[in-house]
Amino acid sequence: MVMKNFALIGVAGYVAPRHLRAISGTGNRLVAAYDKFDSVGILDSYFPDTAFFTEQELFDRHCTKLKGSEKEIDYLSICTPNYLHDAHTRYGLRMGADVICEKPLVLNPWNIDGLKKMEQETGHRIYTILQLRLHESIIALKQKVDSAPRDKIYDVELTYITSRGNWYYTSWKGDEHKSGGVATNIGIHFYDMLQWVFGNVKSNIVHVSTHDRVAGYLELDRARVRYFLSINADTLPQCALEDGKRTYRAINIDGEEFEFSQGFTELHTESYRRILSGNGFGVEDARAAINMVYDIRNAQPVGLKGDYHPMARLPIAKHPFGW
Repeated sequence: MVMKNFALIGVAGYVAPRHLRAISGTGNRLVAAYDKFDSVGILDSYFPDTAFFTEQELFDRHCTKLKGSEKEIDYLSICTPNYLHDAHTRYGLRMGADVICEKPLVLNPWNIDGLKKMEQETGHRIYTILQLRLHESIIALKQKVDSAPRDKIYDVELTYITSRGNWYYTSWKGDEHKSGGVATNIGIHFYDMLQWVFGNVKSNIVHVSTHDRVAGYLELDRARVRYFLSINADTLPQCALEDGKRTYRAINIDGEEFEFSQGFTELHTESYRRILSGNGFGVEDARAAINMVYDIRNAQPVGLKGDYHPMARLPIAKHPFGW
């Protein structure tokens, strides 16, 4: 396979190392990177010769000057805050590159239609990272569901707690307008997985939605799902605390624990391999989960009524800054 040239926006961000490892692991090179923050020593571990910029105008000028050369940009990878994904994806298409954007691809469903139109206008493609669809255990689960009788409805309970400190609320992640809130920022890949495995949304009820958690009920074609997502360490179950863990991930299907705690480390690299071979997840693949989290974000919580996740009963915490 011919080596491809990558540029990356948001190289100082949390998820960027996974993209750097993926670019390197697929035998390609990063020729340019941009971030307004300059704490990017991680580049030395992968691509020390990368041209790095803290101003987008200079980054843009550099990438433009590379056109027609052996370093012309083939792909732009985007690891920026969620609310910038749409704008940076459009920028990548305009610069003449295919785009690989971290999830969520966009925050609002109507932005998807705009990006599809730009794909048609520019002739370039947009790909997004939906890594749980590549997890061996998730693939096996989908195959099991697909082969089960069509009238079989599964009872699913999803719990995901990934503790975050007070810094979270000061950063863009604590601003719902920029991150999309807890459901979008930490849960988008789980919602994508659920609809991919169990089908379309028939009912979407939110029981609790605050600055640090969201709990609700989803009725899908093949499943009834109760979920609880949280960034508050106080919601961790005792078993996680005893093991000294600050993250807890569990899926229970028809009363049995579904094990998928391993096998996450190389999923971004596998995502890149598929994209480079023409089999990546595109704009339309992202639509269902974007619709789902948009509806959750804009729903009026009903409180502890109906079929809710048992952890939805946990006491609501005050915002650490009193907001």
